[in-house]
Order: sequence, then structure tokens, then C-alpha cells
Amino acid sequence: MISEVIGTIHAGSAHARRITESGAWGARYPAFVGVGFHVVLGGSGWLITRDGETTALRAGDIVLAPYGSEHGLSHAPGALATLPVAPMGAEPPSRGPYDFDFLCGCYRVDHGQIHRFLRELPDVVAISPDYERHPELRALTDLLGDDVSQARPGAGATRPALVDLILVHALRQWQEQSGDEAWPTITDPGVAAALRAIHGGLDEQWTVRRLSEIAGMSRTTFTRRFTALVGKPPMTYLIGRRLMYGAGLLRATPVPLATIARQVGYSSGFAFASAFRREYGVSPGRFRQDMRSARYA
Repeated sequence: MISEVIGTIHAGSAHARRITESGAWGARYPAFVGVGFHVVLGGSGWLITRDGETTALRAGDIVLAPYGSEHGLSHAPGALATLPVAPMGAEPPSRGPYDFDFLCGCYRVDHGQIHRFLRELPDVVAISPDYERHPELRALTDLLGDDVSQARPGAGATRPALVDLILVHALRQWQEQSGDEAWPTITDPGVAAALRAIHGGLDEQWTVRRLSEIAGMSRTTFTRRFTALVGKPPMTYLIGRRLMYGAGLLRATPVPLATIARQVGYSSGFAFASAFRREYGVSPGRFRQDMRSARYA
């Protein structure tokens, strides 16, 4: 499930920066469409949510905004509305003495939708990872910190990959912290078999009948169970999965549109483009151009 959730955000653009603060400081992060995180590298501070709840933060903690809800960070508890809006941009962190050092990372999803399982999580959550059990998370935050602290060739490729991996680890930590029920798994063997077939063969000409045969059910029973467990009917899920994968190819590769269309089960580039526009609100060409512009901004 986490892999699927991460796959949906690839319709957006990855951003990251490192910020240092000193003295009396505070910043409010407005709501946006996407998923974001902060990783505290050093010092201590407070997370302030839009409902007024405050949580103490220390080095190593991760703040996760699963669907971009408004929140704030500050040197002390207070009212969110009193905090100034955080400046956006890629300016490097201050080199002078500081009391609080943290990373910000996010995917801004200008096209498409946030996965429903992300929307079922709390607005903003604070996670205290076990770095002894997961030393790779420490290595990833160090790599991202270095990546955003100085301009280096290839940042357009490394940054999305590092943001992806930190998000995966943050979601895993949240799952461990909150229990397995936070991320339901598909336990029905028939529906699970149909999902494996879809994921392993997006270019196949699937029908409800073919998938129900793989699941070992009647079409009516299969459709009812699939919809109840996955959250959408089989063919709607298939279309979304195809377009999500196609969006990833558009974002990350120069592969021609007709080739992408065939790889995700469409008979022509025109058919793929029509379905893509309905899902994301823009043409594949415009989407690719927007992603390229964001990548090198």
C-alpha cells in the first residue's frame, strides 16, 4: 500500500530545502495540495496544528503532513495565526549560529489527487523514529541535507529520489507507531490475485470478466468485494493505475507518448491523451513540460 501511495504523488514535483533558525522564531506553512515533511536535524522546537494542538520536537523527529494541511513550527507554543508565513524558495540555510536546524521536503501535486489513504491520516503527525533500528533513515536525511545545502549537478534526479525514500520511511514509522490498522491490507486472496495481475500487466486488455476469473468469483461478487476493499470499482482502479504509471514515465523519461500509451494498455497516443486529460486536467505534453520546468527551477 505504501508503494501505491508514493506512486500517486509522482504526478507532482519534488521540492526540498534546509532551514536554520535562531532566537525567537516561528513560521506558518499554508495548506497546499500534496504531501510534505520536516526532519529536525538539531535543536528543539514546537509543532503547532491548525486546531491549536502543540507537540514538542527534538532532534530526529519527523513532522508529516500527509495531504498538505496548514501547520506551523516555532521556538515556543503559541497560536498558529500569529506566525508569519514561511518564505518559499531555495535559498541556502544561514551559516551562523542557530538554535534549530531542519529539513523541509514535499511533493506538490498540481495535477491529479492525493491518495485516499493519505487523506485518512491525521492532518499533521509527529513521529519519533527509532534510528538504531533504522539507521538508513539517518543516512537518507544526511544525504538530503547535503543535497540541498549546496548546488550540485544532477540535483533534479537525486532530490525526488531522496524525498521519495524519506516519505516511505516516514510512512512506515507512522504505521509502526499507530498500528497496522492505519494502513489496511488486502486480505481477500481473490482480490489480491486480481491486483497482482493488474500491477504486473498494465498493458493487458483487462475486463471485469477476466479479472473475476483470476479472482475465482462471479463478476458481481468480484466487483462488490473489490470495490469494498480497494475503494473503487475494478476498471476505475485499472484506469487510475495506468494513468499514474504513465504520469511517472512522462515525469522521469523522454519516452514518446505513443510508446507510453502502449506500455500502459492504450491503443494509441490519442486514447491515452484523452484519458490523461480527464484524470489530470492537462494534456500529457503540458504535464511533461510542467514537470520539467519544476525539476530545473
